[in-house]
Amino acid sequence: MTTAFRKMFVTSITGLIALCLTLAFVSKTGAAEKRVLNFGIINTEASQNLRTLWEPFLKDMEARTGYKVNAFFASDYAGIVTAMQYDKVQIAWYGNKSAMEAVDRANGEVFLQTTAYDGSAGYYSHIIVNADSPMNSLDDMFARAKDLSFSNGDPNSTSGFLVPGYYVFAKRGLDPKKTFKRVLNANHETNALSVANKQVDAATVSSEALERLERAHPDKRKLIKVIWTSPVIPSDPLVWRKDLPENVKSTLREFFLAYGVKDAQISHDKEVLKALLWGPFRASNDDQLLPIRQLELFKEKGALAANAGLSETEKAAKIKAIDDKLAELDRRMAALQKK
Repeated sequence: MTTAFRKMFVTSITGLIALCLTLAFVSKTGAAEKRVLNFGIINTEASQNLRTLWEPFLKDMEARTGYKVNAFFASDYAGIVTAMQYDKVQIAWYGNKSAMEAVDRANGEVFLQTTAYDGSAGYYSHIIVNADSPMNSLDDMFARAKDLSFSNGDPNSTSGFLVPGYYVFAKRGLDPKKTFKRVLNANHETNALSVANKQVDAATVSSEALERLERAHPDKRKLIKVIWTSPVIPSDPLVWRKDLPENVKSTLREFFLAYGVKDAQISHDKEVLKALLWGPFRASNDDQLLPIRQLELFKEKGALAANAGLSETEKAAKIKAIDDKLAELDRRMAALQKK
């Protein structure tokens, strides 16, 4: 091999290596810049209904951010949390309870909070019965509970499970499964329709779900009676994965905070949000979940106190651990209120 040929060979090989490295970099960068986001939507009602409600918003999100946005549905709330955990979902609408799960185990971070379209501070959990039912209060329901069927919400639902679980059951030292003749779990829409159709005697539901039912099936809404209403629940959060690139987060934050507020299509945006029963979004963070964490701990404490399978020593130790966590949450809540 001549010196000239050797130089040409080395130059060619060097160039080929450089080209391969460049192509590898471009390929890797291209994968990162595919600009595709999967948007998780919790299962409050039938997926087709949710798709119809969300499609206009997600189309606007695509057009104004430049990202391809795919709706991601699962059969239950846990499916969305798990999808976020494994990066199959990068951003999601949750209730506060499921958002807490996403933050704790799916690398999630609250970045926005929804607001109600009518300007109210949040929404409510209800216990409902059929309009023909002789029951008009929780006392009436519990008086005949052994003969009743009860449909609870998804275990990761704030208004369908956590809030009624604490205020209706834990504060009375009751377990729904030991209280009623039969207990089911279903989403809000299914619970409402099951009560309207007399398939179950009582159920949990959110105020938002009842509003949607009023719009879609006013005849069914007339067949439902509310016998309990919770304290106000903070509006739902939006959560993204913490490891989203900062430029992506910035683009998303800008889109959400402008939507229905200061863009060129404000009237259109407001109609899209109203269909979701929302007003404009506002900035938020994980601190939004502190009251929900308190409810969850109170519920755990009540279950421990009623647990006959633990020794008094074990029980006291576990309850003290919960009390310590509650005290820390109280300190954090107090610090936030001073800001």
